[in-house]
Amino acid sequence: MSQRPTATLITIGLALAIGAGIAAAGSSAGQTLGGIPLFGLAVAAAFLIQVVAYIPAALLRTEKFFDLTGGLTFALVTAALLAAVVPANPRAWLLAVMVVVWGVRLSVFLFLRVRASGSDGRFDDIKVQPLAFLRVWIMQGLWVAVTASAAWVGITAVPAAGATGIDGWMIAGAVIWLGGLVLEVVADAQKTAFRRDPAHKGRFIQSGVWAWSRHPNYLGEILVWIGVAVVALPAAIGWQWATILSPVFVVLLLTRVSGIPLLEKRADARWGQDSAYLAYKERTPVLIPGRGARVTR
Repeated sequence: MSQRPTATLITIGLALAIGAGIAAAGSSAGQTLGGIPLFGLAVAAAFLIQVVAYIPAALLRTEKFFDLTGGLTFALVTAALLAAVVPANPRAWLLAVMVVVWGVRLSVFLFLRVRASGSDGRFDDIKVQPLAFLRVWIMQGLWVAVTASAAWVGITAVPAAGATGIDGWMIAGAVIWLGGLVLEVVADAQKTAFRRDPAHKGRFIQSGVWAWSRHPNYLGEILVWIGVAVVALPAAIGWQWATILSPVFVVLLLTRVSGIPLLEKRADARWGQDSAYLAYKERTPVLIPGRGARVTR
């Protein structure tokens, strides 16, 4: 389906404007490099990396390294921030490790998945339309900037006098993050193994953690970013508090925009007449175990 150029340009403009707003809020305090806020440089880098990666992707009309670029942007920009701050205190180190580990793991997993399948159906129409294809790369830059904003605030914060040790916020956030990461990894591994079994061809997974939730991988991702925000919380000052809402952005993105709604619609179209699938939906919560199943329409 062809994308309207005007609407596409408006979307790109809005994404860049929101990115600029996030950059301004996160740069209201924190360390600088040559007089330029490190946080603002990080946001700019997140978008710039996408534009640079878009060029060969558009020329080759391929989406195979789209997800790889997104995950690695988290890792590369975060590692660069850690190298730039003086001094790199325990909170900055912890946040950097949390983001880099998550980003590298996710990008490699998604890259291998796309390579194994040969393509990503989301891009079949738009990768042959340069402007529409650019839009998804710009949106990925926005996703990186907003999602990582809490971590980047914590990393670039000016350490308070005497605050050089590990506090309760760091411990609590690390525990939440680790629980979320383990859940996400286990969910992805179980689904990958399920799909590789020829006996499961054309079927849906409903075992393991997928018996607790219809989208346990997304629940894990939400917990990851809640954990990151908890660690970063004490470092936020003034307008930087807006960036601590990054987990809210992740929740809205996964539950209302591009995550669960799209997958539920795709699953309904494929197995909507399957009584076993309908029974699975009836007994299994959409996201949070124990909340009771809800059949989405």
